Amino acid sequence: MKLETLAIHGGNIVTDSEKPVIQPITLSTTFVHQPDSMIYARANNPNRHALEKLLAGLEKGADAAAFSSGNAAGVAVFQALEPGSHVIAPDDMYHGLKNALLSIFKGVLEATFVDMTDLVKVEQAFKENTKLVWLETPSNPLLKITDIAAVAILAKEKGAILACDNTFATPVFQNPIDFGADIVMHSSTKYFGGHSDILGGALITKEMDEFWEKVKNVQIGGGAVPSPMDCYYLCRSIKTLPYRMKGHAEHAIVLANFLSTHEKVEKVYYPGLKTHPGHLIAANQMTGFGGILSFQVKGNAEDADQVISKLKYFTNATSLGGVESLIERRAASEGPDTLTPQNLIRVSVGLEHLYDLLEDMEEALH
Repeated sequence: MKLETLAIHGGNIVTDSEKPVIQPITLSTTFVHQPDSMIYARANNPNRHALEKLLAGLEKGADAAAFSSGNAAGVAVFQALEPGSHVIAPDDMYHGLKNALLSIFKGVLEATFVDMTDLVKVEQAFKENTKLVWLETPSNPLLKITDIAAVAILAKEKGAILACDNTFATPVFQNPIDFGADIVMHSSTKYFGGHSDILGGALITKEMDEFWEKVKNVQIGGGAVPSPMDCYYLCRSIKTLPYRMKGHAEHAIVLANFLSTHEKVEKVYYPGLKTHPGHLIAANQMTGFGGILSFQVKGNAEDADQVISKLKYFTNATSLGGVESLIERRAASEGPDTLTPQNLIRVSVGLEHLYDLLEDMEEALH
């Protein structure tokens, strides 16, 4: 099946004798003991099984594990590592997972944060006990692009697992497993859900190996699993994912070009722009450049806040990937230790009419 067909049919496992067109929601927490019984809802559920089958197919993996949040998915990978393991991660890593490494796993795991666009620095960061390399491309919120295939070669040489956060690109525009990643991570709260009303996370593995068994043990034993209702709604939302992503990307490149020539804008971060330092790498490993962009206004944090306050169709809120346009001054959300410029605004470009979005932004910048 091609992507669009898989998105619609891949998560629709119907066993009901009435043959409904859409898979029903199974709310039971327990199942009759019989051959291949799911036994208990923390271990498995028909809706979660359908979602995981769909996610594995979309990311070209052997298996998937769904979680109750993106952070729960990322943390499951860290929990599956042996104590004393060293992790290499991006210097601009998503702050929720970076905070988890620095606080929850303090004294348990070592972590080195480097500029993942600099392969020399990545190679220098390896230690004898390096067990995991974590990528995030495009990154949040600086939209940095990492060469997945090049880092995969380094990780394989050193015997480390390569995991890639693919939340921004989605499998519509990028399949990290094709470029050598061992595990792909998603915050399914974002584009998979697509309507800002589902919390979830996911991991997809290239192979069902020993490390994956540890991850699955964390999922089931730790119990941070999504509800049947959330799994149902994610399968429903993913049916439109390919077409939503095309719309998001279509709008984002136009808005990025508009902002890049505006006199009140200092800098625009979007890999679809030819001026982006990672544009060629992105063009090689992505089939589209996504719906997220960031830009710095000329001035300080107060000037950025003023622009945001004038907008009508861009909602000032955290998160991304919904059909509505969301915007925020990212440093304000990340806290006092952030490395993000104080005048940087991150935009999740929505599916409103493009002219309304451009007119709204033009008025806010004046």
